Amino acid sequence: MIYLTGSFTKYVVVVDINNDNQLDIVVGYSDNIGVLLGYGNGTFAQQIAFSPGTGSLAIGDFNNDTHLDIVALSGFNDSVSILLQYNRGALIKYISYASGGASSLRYVSISDLNNDTRLDIIVANYGTNDIGILVGSGNDTFLSQKMLISGSNSHPSAIAIADYNGDTLLDIAVLNYGTKDIDMLIGNAKGTFTTQTNNGFHFVASPFLIVSGDFSNDGKSEIAVACDGNDNVDVFTTYNTGSFVDPIIYATGTSPYSVAVGDFNNDNRLDIVVLNRGDNNVSVFSRAVAVGDFNNDNRLDIVVANGDDNNVSVLLAYGNGSFADQMTYSTGRGSQTLAVGDFNNDNRLDIVVTNSIGNNTSVLLGFNNGSFADQMMYSTGSDPLGVAVGDFNNDNLLDIVVANDYSVGVLLGYGN
Repeated sequence: MIYLTGSFTKYVVVVDINNDNQLDIVVGYSDNIGVLLGYGNGTFAQQIAFSPGTGSLAIGDFNNDTHLDIVALSGFNDSVSILLQYNRGALIKYISYASGGASSLRYVSISDLNNDTRLDIIVANYGTNDIGILVGSGNDTFLSQKMLISGSNSHPSAIAIADYNGDTLLDIAVLNYGTKDIDMLIGNAKGTFTTQTNNGFHFVASPFLIVSGDFSNDGKSEIAVACDGNDNVDVFTTYNTGSFVDPIIYATGTSPYSVAVGDFNNDNRLDIVVLNRGDNNVSVFSRAVAVGDFNNDNRLDIVVANGDDNNVSVLLAYGNGSFADQMTYSTGRGSQTLAVGDFNNDNRLDIVVTNSIGNNTSVLLGFNNGSFADQMMYSTGSDPLGVAVGDFNNDNLLDIVVANDYSVGVLLGYGN
């Protein structure tokens, strides 16, 4: 079913905008916003159009009336527009805040940065090379914009807000299109930020899309980035300082244009979905990461399953938040999930990987220097998608359990 909007429709948000427990669609196009109210049966009413002049948009309750409002950017007059809604979706108030001359607004996000239970607005000012923060008062007004400088000719194009250093406070990752790098702004409880020096990494092409998610289930968010002209997505792991290691790169289709995260296969692990504009399709990356001290230096290292390349990558930690270049080890076809454990009782961690296409598991025994032996393969059921380790028969030896399609397999360990 096709619903008419305006020209150059680019931004889409799905949300219950009118509090009727039915999902609606909010779109941004040309210089307008369109709201399509849902009937709850998969169909929608014709759009209600508003004209604040829109680029990027976001949804939140800015005046604490339990009704969702819309914030949108106007590239025509460099302003931030807020549309306050009745619970039936009707517009009741329109507010505009100037972001500054020549700011060339590119991206907007909302979050409570100062822990006062009131939503704040964060914008990327491409033209003036800074990040603007409008601190919310909770009554549909905002304090004067605070500016965080991102550097000469940085041209920030997108931001992602999350806790990147594990202190439970929100930080801001800034994607710089001009200087081809990432700035990390580390937050405190007062809503102010300090700039975290990155590791000097620069993209080959200009980055323009960023999303965050806890891909490694360690309580800290990671970053996924797409670049203009590159057919891949880069995933960065962040650490307790808020710094990050060089990315693991995953191939996509042609011209990735939009990136989102979610648990698409119900395994309680975040996946990445990429819209490929050149191929008119999407790429879904659903792989695994685990941590362990693989070289017995009391520092946590990382192992990642690379399903498209049929291998795993091991990154040994230096202990200062950075990592050595990856070492790769071959697995079976379609390496999907992994776990670590000492399977041969030599006090060194080993790796087990499920190979969903090959219908088997790979066991890689670890050496004391952080390297691994060639894989040993064991047959499983069809399409193994999950793996865990434990002593299932009380012999003090680690065993392996594999979740297959419609079955579970247990491999009892001999300790060797």
